[in-house]
Amino acid sequence: MIKSKCLKSKCKCRIKKDDKVKVLAGKDSGKIGKVIKVNRKKNRILIENINLVKHHTKPNAQNRQGGIIESESPIHWSNVMLMCNKCMSPVRIKMLVLEDGKKVRVCRKCNEVMDT
Repeated sequence: MIKSKCLKSKCKCRIKKDDKVKVLAGKDSGKIGKVIKVNRKKNRILIENINLVKHHTKPNAQNRQGGIIESESPIHWSNVMLMCNKCMSPVRIKMLVLEDGKKVRVCRKCNEVMDT
């Protein structure tokens, strides 16, 4: 059984819920969306209206009609990049410790604090 590299070492996924990200790889590359959910155990991120898949469902008690339902599918966090609100471009980030001891994310291009 082959284990992924991220399971052996700690991966630094610095993307949080409600962040704006740009997809770098895959069928939706170049699109910008908002993060709905972050799954840190599987290193995956659910993004609004990105990586849509179609599920064929049978009629049941909850869904009387059935049919084809479109929903978002998670994407690996390494395939997305965080968007800066000030410079409006995908950027790398660094962590900075403020005077009061709080850790915040900072844009590497414009040094804008991303956490409020």
